[in-house]
Amino acid sequence: MNQSNPLRLHTLLGDHPTTLALKRGQIQSPHVFLEFADVKVPNTAFKRLVRNLEFDVSELAIVTFLMARAYGKPLLLLPAVVVARFQHQYLVYNAERGHLSPGDLAGLRVGIRSYSVTTAMWLRGILAEDYGVDLDRVKWITFEEPHVAEYRDPPMVERAPAGSDPMTMLVEGKLDAAVLAAPSADPRIKTLIPEPAAAARDWYKRNHALQINHMVVVRDSLCRSDPRAVREVYRLLLESKQAAPATPEGEIDMTPFGLEANRHNLEVAIDYTFRQKLIPRAFAVDELFDDVTRSLGR
Repeated sequence: MNQSNPLRLHTLLGDHPTTLALKRGQIQSPHVFLEFADVKVPNTAFKRLVRNLEFDVSELAIVTFLMARAYGKPLLLLPAVVVARFQHQYLVYNAERGHLSPGDLAGLRVGIRSYSVTTAMWLRGILAEDYGVDLDRVKWITFEEPHVAEYRDPPMVERAPAGSDPMTMLVEGKLDAAVLAAPSADPRIKTLIPEPAAAARDWYKRNHALQINHMVVVRDSLCRSDPRAVREVYRLLLESKQAAPATPEGEIDMTPFGLEANRHNLEVAIDYTFRQKLIPRAFAVDELFDDVTRSLGR
């Protein structure tokens, strides 16, 4: 890696507030050049990363990363959150077919993109922990296979018919509830968790953690061959975050950087993922990093 011939790194990174300055070329490095993949929605390429190791640097859903790590994929975490949100509002039902509450879900059909998708993991954890839902008694209807090829869905998971989509099935009554990627403007569609914003605030007060969606990962071979490049990637990401509008005073920073800033966030994510048997054991946070990535942000 040198200034006259920067190291070119194939990169998957979405257009987020904290990444825009970097993606627009406003922040650059003489040492590394990030070649951004032409992918509009990053999660559509996560399978390519964990199955084919297609990218040197990539954002990745935290559950997909933990599962990939469990199956020995050579990826390491950077302590950089690019997407986090509280998930309560994304579990919905069709109120036209009658009222539904979290305690009613046993035996019902709930649509999710994939059983291992991060938003669904957080919502299942919320249902189990805060509303006493027995997750094994819910019929989870999926529309995609897991990103990690080695993973097999549990018995209570069923694949929806090819070509179907959760919103249509919800409206037609073929699903009782569904996890949607974004809030729906359809007046029939209501949030299953009552007062989701208040429930999210309560969850945060009790858990003192963010519900992480996507962090940044690198191939572990890059850490071995060129640790300076990894540090430079982190610097670029951090400067891009700093170029974004600052978090208003008194509000939560939803994209924290640094290991210690994310340690408890990761502990909660690992615990929820392990309790749902998506990974065979609960990792220690430090296992997700190596000596290079563990020192970033200090």
